[in-house]
Amino acid sequence: MRKILITNDDGIDSDGIVRLAKVAIEFGEVWVVAPDGQRSAMSHSITLRHSIEAWKVDFPVPGVHAYACDGKPADCVRIGALNIIPGKPDHVFSGINYGYNVASDLQYSATAGAAFEAAFQKIHTIAFSEDACELHEVTDRYLKEIIAELLEKPLERNQIWNVNFPGCRLSECNGILRDRQVSTEVYFEDRYMETKVSEERISYMVEGIRNYNASEGTDLKAILDNWVSIGIATNIS
Repeated sequence: MRKILITNDDGIDSDGIVRLAKVAIEFGEVWVVAPDGQRSAMSHSITLRHSIEAWKVDFPVPGVHAYACDGKPADCVRIGALNIIPGKPDHVFSGINYGYNVASDLQYSATAGAAFEAAFQKIHTIAFSEDACELHEVTDRYLKEIIAELLEKPLERNQIWNVNFPGCRLSECNGILRDRQVSTEVYFEDRYMETKVSEERISYMVEGIRNYNASEGTDLKAILDNWVSIGIATNIS
């Protein structure tokens, strides 16, 4: 039986990872190794200068082996693949992330970072993301179908499958677009709000303004037009 390692960057208690595990269990033996809390925007960083801990936890999907970890998402992949799971996992699923991972966001995403770590470990990997809303109709409709489609589709070294589900009603979704390129456009235009703390110090808080324009054939254009986006992302580092 194939072994599937699932991780995320929203934490082991997130709704997305539970929903992903419920579907993944139909495809093999599922192991969850995920952060014990929120770890978004940590990219591909790992812990080097102090130890990390992992411990068994109860998980709401019967048959799933679950561990929480106080490290980063890429740490979870490393200890899951190298230490926790007997033998190497055949596949890694990262997600389902709360918020899209498209365009320029990929360089910051710890969902993508964990997936790229798995690719670095030569494990076939799929990253899943959806709109940051409570509407999951499209994801729930297409998730199993897409897993079945991509599970045995080959990837080159340092490549991952990157899947994004639009946050619209199922009746508003246009279907699936494959072979989407990672957009070179900025998904969020960042700016920093300044607050004077004292005469010597200023506080800065990032505020993103969503970009609603994208080029044809890209992941960003697909989700803006209410399509499920499937494409390959490559870690060139």
